[in-house]
Amino acid sequence: MSEEIKNLHTLTGKVVSNKMQKTIAVKIERVVPHPLYGKFIRRSNKLLAHDEMNESREGDVVIVSSCRPISGRKVWKLERILERAK
Repeated sequence: MSEEIKNLHTLTGKVVSNKMQKTIAVKIERVVPHPLYGKFIRRSNKLLAHDEMNESREGDVVIVSSCRPISGRKVWKLERILERAK
């Protein structure tokens, strides 16, 4: 059983902070319907992701994937940068 099966969970979001060393804060936005009225509402979460090379900047659109826990709140890592900030 030398093959490792990876079931990675990936999310797309926008970098809101890169002031930490090797860590970025990513805001994930989703649109969900209200349970009673059906109107669509924006919901967002902010999560911490590992950025080994410190290559992302604020405003970049990135893909993060789940990984083993790196610290108390950091369980995501930067996969790639989709769009650079202007």
